[in-house]
Amino acid sequence: MPQDVRFDLPFETPVSKHLESARARHLRWVWEMRLVHSREGFEEYRSWDLPQAAARTYPHASADDMVVLMNWFSLAFLFDDQFDAGRPDRADRIAEVARELIVTPLRPAGTPPRVACPITLAWTEVWKHLSHGMSLTWQSRFAASWGRFLEAHCEEVDLAARGLEGTLGLSEFTEFRRRTVGIHHSIDAGERSRGFEVPAQAMAHPVMERMRDLAADTIGFMNDIHSFEREKRRGDGHNLIAVLRRERGCSWQEATDEAYRMTIARLDEYLELQARVPEMCDELRLDEAQRDGVRMGVEAIQHWINGNYEWALTSGRYAAAKEGAVATAELAGRGSVDDLLTV
Repeated sequence: MPQDVRFDLPFETPVSKHLESARARHLRWVWEMRLVHSREGFEEYRSWDLPQAAARTYPHASADDMVVLMNWFSLAFLFDDQFDAGRPDRADRIAEVARELIVTPLRPAGTPPRVACPITLAWTEVWKHLSHGMSLTWQSRFAASWGRFLEAHCEEVDLAARGLEGTLGLSEFTEFRRRTVGIHHSIDAGERSRGFEVPAQAMAHPVMERMRDLAADTIGFMNDIHSFEREKRRGDGHNLIAVLRRERGCSWQEATDEAYRMTIARLDEYLELQARVPEMCDELRLDEAQRDGVRMGVEAIQHWINGNYEWALTSGRYAAAKEGAVATAELAGRGSVDDLLTV
Protein backbone atom coordinates (compact mmCIF):
# COMPACT_ATOMS: atom_id res chain seq x y z
CA MET A 1 0.00 0.00 0.00
CA PRO A 2 2.40 2.82 1.03
CA GLN A 3 4.69 2.57 -2.01
CA ASP A 4 1.63 3.16 -4.18
CA VAL A 5 0.73 6.41 -2.39
CA ARG A 6 0.77 9.27 -4.91
CA PHE A 7 1.47 12.96 -4.44
CA ASP A 8 0.43 15.70 -6.82
CA LEU A 9 3.67 17.65 -7.06
CA PRO A 10 3.48 21.07 -8.76
CA PHE A 11 6.60 20.78 -10.89
CA GLU A 12 8.17 18.31 -13.31
CA THR A 13 11.87 17.63 -13.50
CA PRO A 14 14.01 16.18 -16.32
CA VAL A 15 15.92 12.90 -16.37
CA SER A 16 19.59 12.77 -17.36
CA LYS A 17 20.31 11.62 -20.90
CA HIS A 18 23.32 9.76 -19.47
CA LEU A 19 21.27 7.36 -17.33
CA GLU A 20 21.86 4.12 -19.21
CA SER A 21 25.55 4.56 -20.05
CA ALA A 22 26.33 5.75 -16.53
CA ARG A 23 24.34 2.89 -15.00
CA ALA A 24 26.55 0.27 -16.65
CA ARG A 25 29.77 1.97 -15.49
CA HIS A 26 28.36 2.42 -12.00
CA LEU A 27 27.33 -1.21 -11.52
CA ARG A 28 30.82 -2.37 -12.50
CA TRP A 29 32.30 0.06 -9.97
CA VAL A 30 30.02 -1.14 -7.16
CA TRP A 31 31.16 -4.73 -7.72
CA GLU A 32 34.84 -3.83 -8.09
CA MET A 33 34.77 -1.76 -4.88
CA ARG A 34 33.10 -4.69 -3.08
CA LEU A 35 30.17 -2.57 -1.99
CA VAL A 36 28.31 -5.75 -2.83
CA HIS A 37 30.14 -9.05 -2.79
CA SER A 38 27.44 -11.69 -3.09
CA ARG A 39 25.16 -12.42 -6.01
CA GLU A 40 22.12 -11.98 -3.78
CA GLY A 41 23.40 -8.62 -2.56
CA PHE A 42 24.15 -7.47 -6.10
CA GLU A 43 20.73 -8.43 -7.45
CA GLU A 44 19.02 -6.73 -4.53
CA TYR A 45 21.11 -3.60 -5.01
CA ARG A 46 20.36 -3.53 -8.72
CA SER A 47 16.62 -3.75 -7.98
CA TRP A 48 16.85 -0.49 -6.02
CA ASP A 49 17.75 1.33 -9.25
CA LEU A 50 19.73 4.08 -7.54
CA PRO A 51 21.05 5.17 -10.94
CA GLN A 52 17.52 6.33 -11.76
CA ALA A 53 17.42 8.31 -8.51
CA ALA A 54 20.69 10.06 -9.38
CA ALA A 55 19.58 10.73 -12.96
CA ARG A 56 16.38 12.36 -11.71
CA THR A 57 17.89 14.38 -8.88
CA TYR A 58 20.95 15.57 -10.84
CA PRO A 59 19.64 15.72 -14.43
CA HIS A 60 22.20 18.28 -15.67
CA ALA A 61 25.35 16.40 -14.61
CA SER A 62 27.91 15.42 -17.26
CA ALA A 63 28.34 11.76 -18.19
CA ASP A 64 31.40 11.35 -15.94
CA ASP A 65 29.88 13.31 -13.06
CA MET A 66 26.72 11.22 -13.27
CA VAL A 67 28.79 8.10 -12.56
CA VAL A 68 30.42 9.82 -9.57
CA LEU A 69 27.00 10.79 -8.18
CA MET A 70 25.64 7.28 -8.65
CA ASN A 71 28.71 5.89 -6.89
CA TRP A 72 28.12 8.29 -3.99
CA PHE A 73 24.49 7.21 -3.73
CA SER A 74 25.50 3.58 -3.51
CA LEU A 75 27.89 3.95 -0.58
CA ALA A 76 25.50 6.25 1.31
CA PHE A 77 22.47 3.97 0.93
CA LEU A 78 24.42 0.80 1.61
CA PHE A 79 26.04 2.26 4.72
CA ASP A 80 22.60 3.26 5.97
CA ASP A 81 21.63 -0.43 5.91
CA GLN A 82 24.58 -1.84 7.85
CA PHE A 83 22.99 -1.96 11.31
CA ASP A 84 22.08 -5.44 12.52
CA ALA A 85 19.41 -5.51 15.22
CA GLY A 86 20.66 -8.93 16.27
CA ARG A 87 24.12 -7.52 17.05
CA PRO A 88 23.80 -4.36 19.16
CA ASP A 89 27.61 -4.23 19.52
CA ARG A 90 27.76 -3.38 15.82
CA ALA A 91 26.70 0.17 16.71
CA ASP A 92 30.27 0.86 17.85
CA ARG A 93 31.70 -0.20 14.50
CA ILE A 94 29.14 1.93 12.66
CA ALA A 95 30.16 4.94 14.75
CA GLU A 96 33.83 4.29 14.00
CA VAL A 97 33.20 4.10 10.25
CA ALA A 98 30.89 7.14 10.37
CA ARG A 99 33.64 9.22 12.00
CA GLU A 100 35.93 8.29 9.13
CA LEU A 101 33.28 9.29 6.59
CA ILE A 102 32.80 12.62 8.38
CA VAL A 103 36.48 13.58 8.43
CA THR A 104 37.22 12.58 4.83
CA PRO A 105 36.04 15.95 3.39
CA LEU A 106 38.19 17.76 5.98
CA ARG A 107 41.42 16.18 4.74
CA PRO A 108 43.25 16.80 1.47
CA ALA A 109 41.24 15.04 -1.25
CA GLY A 110 42.46 11.52 -1.90
CA THR A 111 44.02 10.98 1.55
CA PRO A 112 43.78 7.23 2.35
CA PRO A 113 41.30 6.47 5.15
CA ARG A 114 42.60 5.56 8.59
CA VAL A 115 39.68 3.16 9.04
CA ALA A 116 39.67 0.93 5.96
CA CYS A 117 36.60 -0.97 4.75
CA PRO A 118 34.66 -0.99 1.46
CA ILE A 119 32.53 2.02 2.50
CA THR A 120 35.41 4.29 3.53
CA LEU A 121 37.60 3.34 0.58
CA ALA A 122 34.75 4.09 -1.80
CA TRP A 123 34.00 7.45 -0.15
CA THR A 124 37.65 8.53 -0.36
CA GLU A 125 37.58 7.97 -4.11
CA VAL A 126 34.17 9.61 -4.59
CA TRP A 127 35.02 12.71 -2.54
CA LYS A 128 38.15 13.31 -4.59
CA HIS A 129 35.94 13.73 -7.66
CA LEU A 130 32.91 15.28 -5.96
CA SER A 131 34.92 18.12 -4.42
CA HIS A 132 36.88 18.89 -7.58
CA GLY A 133 36.46 22.47 -8.78
CA MET A 134 34.29 23.59 -5.86
CA SER A 135 35.20 26.44 -3.50
CA LEU A 136 36.30 25.92 0.08
CA THR A 137 33.04 27.60 1.12
CA TRP A 138 31.00 24.95 -0.70
CA GLN A 139 33.19 22.11 0.53
CA SER A 140 32.81 23.31 4.13
CA ARG A 141 29.04 23.65 3.77
CA PHE A 142 28.76 20.18 2.26
CA ALA A 143 31.02 18.69 4.94
CA ALA A 144 28.93 20.22 7.73
CA SER A 145 25.65 18.90 6.30
CA TRP A 146 27.20 15.49 5.60
CA GLY A 147 28.57 15.35 9.14
CA ARG A 148 25.22 16.18 10.73
CA PHE A 149 23.57 13.45 8.66
CA LEU A 150 26.10 10.81 9.67
CA GLU A 151 26.03 11.82 13.33
CA ALA A 152 22.24 11.53 13.30
CA HIS A 153 22.53 8.09 11.69
CA CYS A 154 24.76 7.02 14.58
CA GLU A 155 22.19 8.34 17.06
CA GLU A 156 19.51 6.32 15.29
CA VAL A 157 21.61 3.17 15.39
CA ASP A 158 22.48 3.72 19.05
CA LEU A 159 18.81 4.10 19.99
CA ALA A 160 18.01 0.87 18.17
CA ALA A 161 20.93 -0.95 19.82
CA ARG A 162 19.61 0.07 23.24
CA GLY A 163 16.03 -0.88 22.35
CA LEU A 164 14.88 2.76 22.46
CA GLU A 165 14.04 3.44 18.82
CA GLY A 166 10.31 3.54 19.53
CA THR A 167 10.57 6.17 22.25
CA LEU A 168 10.73 9.46 20.33
CA GLY A 169 7.62 11.60 20.40
CA LEU A 170 6.27 13.18 17.23
CA SER A 171 7.93 16.57 17.69
CA GLU A 172 11.29 14.96 18.57
CA PHE A 173 11.01 12.56 15.66
CA THR A 174 10.21 15.19 13.04
CA GLU A 175 13.26 17.25 14.06
CA PHE A 176 15.40 14.12 14.11
CA ARG A 177 14.09 12.96 10.73
CA ARG A 178 15.19 16.24 9.17
CA ARG A 179 18.77 15.24 9.95
CA THR A 180 18.58 11.52 9.19
CA VAL A 181 17.05 11.99 5.74
CA GLY A 182 20.28 13.60 4.51
CA ILE A 183 18.79 16.13 2.12
CA HIS A 184 20.80 19.27 2.88
CA HIS A 185 24.10 17.90 1.56
CA SER A 186 22.23 16.18 -1.27
CA ILE A 187 20.91 19.56 -2.41
CA ASP A 188 24.43 20.96 -2.03
CA ALA A 189 25.63 18.30 -4.46
CA GLY A 190 23.21 19.74 -7.01
CA GLU A 191 25.56 22.70 -7.28
CA ARG A 192 28.51 20.43 -8.01
CA SER A 193 26.47 18.51 -10.59
CA ARG A 194 25.81 21.69 -12.57
CA GLY A 195 28.98 23.68 -11.90
CA PHE A 196 27.58 26.62 -9.93
CA GLU A 197 27.33 27.83 -6.33
CA VAL A 198 24.49 29.60 -4.56
CA PRO A 199 25.75 32.95 -3.18
CA ALA A 200 26.68 32.69 0.49
CA GLN A 201 24.37 35.56 1.48
CA ALA A 202 21.41 33.79 -0.13
CA MET A 203 22.28 30.48 1.58
CA ALA A 204 22.27 32.29 4.93
CA HIS A 205 18.92 34.02 4.35
CA PRO A 206 16.00 32.74 6.50
CA VAL A 207 13.88 32.11 3.39
CA MET A 208 16.46 29.79 1.84
CA GLU A 209 17.26 28.11 5.14
CA ARG A 210 13.59 27.37 5.77
CA MET A 211 13.04 26.17 2.20
CA ARG A 212 15.83 23.64 2.58
CA ASP A 213 14.42 22.43 5.90
CA LEU A 214 10.93 22.09 4.43
CA ALA A 215 12.29 20.21 1.44
CA ALA A 216 14.03 17.81 3.84
CA ASP A 217 10.77 17.32 5.75
CA THR A 218 8.74 16.79 2.58
CA ILE A 219 11.18 14.24 1.16
CA GLY A 220 11.69 12.53 4.51
CA PHE A 221 7.95 12.14 5.09
CA MET A 222 7.33 10.87 1.55
CA ASN A 223 10.18 8.43 2.01
CA ASP A 224 8.70 7.18 5.30
CA ILE A 225 5.42 6.51 3.55
CA HIS A 226 6.95 4.72 0.58
CA SER A 227 9.46 2.73 2.65
CA PHE A 228 7.00 1.78 5.39
CA GLU A 229 6.49 -1.87 4.36
CA ARG A 230 10.26 -2.50 4.28
CA GLU A 231 10.88 -0.82 7.62
CA LYS A 232 7.95 -2.60 9.25
CA ARG A 233 9.44 -5.96 8.19
CA ARG A 234 12.75 -4.97 9.77
CA GLY A 235 11.09 -3.77 12.97
CA ASP A 236 12.37 -0.25 12.37
CA GLY A 237 10.46 2.21 14.54
CA HIS A 238 12.10 5.29 12.98
CA ASN A 239 9.25 5.90 10.57
CA LEU A 240 6.65 8.67 10.65
CA ILE A 241 3.74 6.24 10.24
CA ALA A 242 4.94 4.08 13.14
CA VAL A 243 5.46 7.13 15.36
CA LEU A 244 1.99 8.50 14.60
CA ARG A 245 0.31 5.15 15.25
CA ARG A 246 2.12 4.73 18.55
CA GLU A 247 1.58 8.28 19.80
CA ARG A 248 -2.07 8.62 18.74
CA GLY A 249 -3.21 5.06 19.28
CA CYS A 250 -4.75 4.93 15.80
CA SER A 251 -4.81 2.33 13.02
CA TRP A 252 -2.07 1.92 10.43
CA GLN A 253 -4.34 3.44 7.78
CA GLU A 254 -5.18 6.44 9.95
CA ALA A 255 -1.48 6.95 10.66
CA THR A 256 -0.71 6.76 6.94
CA ASP A 257 -3.43 9.31 6.17
CA GLU A 258 -2.04 11.69 8.79
CA ALA A 259 1.50 11.25 7.46
CA TYR A 260 0.17 12.18 4.03
CA ARG A 261 -1.49 15.32 5.41
CA MET A 262 1.70 16.33 7.20
CA THR A 263 3.68 15.90 3.98
CA ILE A 264 1.30 18.09 1.99
CA ALA A 265 1.42 20.77 4.70
CA ARG A 266 5.23 20.90 4.50
CA LEU A 267 5.11 21.04 0.70
CA ASP A 268 2.56 23.87 0.74
CA GLU A 269 4.72 25.92 3.09
CA TYR A 270 7.74 25.28 0.88
CA LEU A 271 5.86 26.57 -2.18
CA GLU A 272 4.81 29.71 -0.32
CA LEU A 273 8.44 30.48 0.45
CA GLN A 274 9.60 29.61 -3.05
CA ALA A 275 7.30 32.36 -4.34
CA ARG A 276 9.22 34.81 -2.13
CA VAL A 277 12.63 34.06 -3.66
CA PRO A 278 12.58 37.05 -6.08
CA GLU A 279 11.82 39.33 -3.14
CA MET A 280 14.74 37.78 -1.25
CA CYS A 281 17.06 38.45 -4.19
CA ASP A 282 15.91 42.10 -4.30
CA GLU A 283 16.48 42.45 -0.57
CA LEU A 284 20.02 41.10 -0.93
CA ARG A 285 20.65 43.27 -4.03
CA LEU A 286 21.96 40.34 -6.01
CA ASP A 287 23.29 40.89 -9.53
CA GLU A 288 22.16 38.79 -12.50
CA ALA A 289 24.88 36.16 -12.10
CA GLN A 290 24.04 35.74 -8.42
CA ARG A 291 20.32 35.51 -9.21
CA ASP A 292 21.10 32.74 -11.69
CA GLY A 293 22.89 30.90 -8.90
CA VAL A 294 19.84 31.24 -6.66
CA ARG A 295 17.51 30.14 -9.47
CA MET A 296 19.55 27.00 -10.09
CA GLY A 297 19.73 26.40 -6.35
CA VAL A 298 15.93 26.42 -6.19
CA GLU A 299 15.82 24.06 -9.18
CA ALA A 300 18.20 21.74 -7.31
CA ILE A 301 15.64 21.55 -4.50
CA GLN A 302 12.82 20.87 -6.97
CA HIS A 303 14.87 18.14 -8.65
CA TRP A 304 15.23 16.42 -5.30
CA ILE A 305 11.59 16.70 -4.24
CA ASN A 306 10.20 15.43 -7.53
CA GLY A 307 13.05 13.19 -8.64
CA ASN A 308 13.24 11.27 -5.38
CA TYR A 309 9.46 10.86 -5.40
CA GLU A 310 9.34 9.47 -8.95
CA TRP A 311 12.16 7.02 -8.17
CA ALA A 312 10.59 5.81 -4.90
CA LEU A 313 7.38 4.77 -6.66
CA THR A 314 9.16 2.00 -8.57
CA SER A 315 12.36 1.23 -6.64
CA GLY A 316 12.77 -2.37 -5.55
CA ARG A 317 14.24 -1.05 -2.30
CA TYR A 318 10.72 -0.38 -1.04
CA ALA A 319 8.96 -3.41 -2.53
CA ALA A 320 6.13 -4.77 -0.39
CA ALA A 321 7.57 -8.31 -0.39
CA LYS A 322 11.04 -9.86 -0.60
CA GLU A 323 12.33 -13.38 -1.15
CA GLY A 324 15.40 -15.47 -0.41
CA ALA A 325 18.47 -14.05 1.33
CA VAL A 326 17.08 -10.52 1.28
CA ALA A 327 13.90 -11.55 3.08
CA THR A 328 15.92 -13.50 5.63
CA ALA A 329 18.14 -10.49 6.31
CA GLU A 330 15.25 -8.06 6.68
CA LEU A 331 13.27 -10.34 8.98
CA ALA A 332 16.38 -10.61 11.14
CA GLY A 333 16.52 -6.82 11.41
CA ARG A 334 19.26 -6.28 8.83
CA GLY A 335 19.00 -3.92 5.89
CA SER A 336 21.84 -5.43 3.88
CA VAL A 337 22.81 -8.92 2.78
CA ASP A 338 26.53 -8.08 2.71
CA ASP A 339 28.82 -6.83 5.47
CA LEU A 340 30.61 -3.68 4.32
CA LEU A 341 32.21 -2.60 7.59
CA THR A 342 35.06 -5.08 7.68
CA VAL A 343 38.13 -5.22 5.43
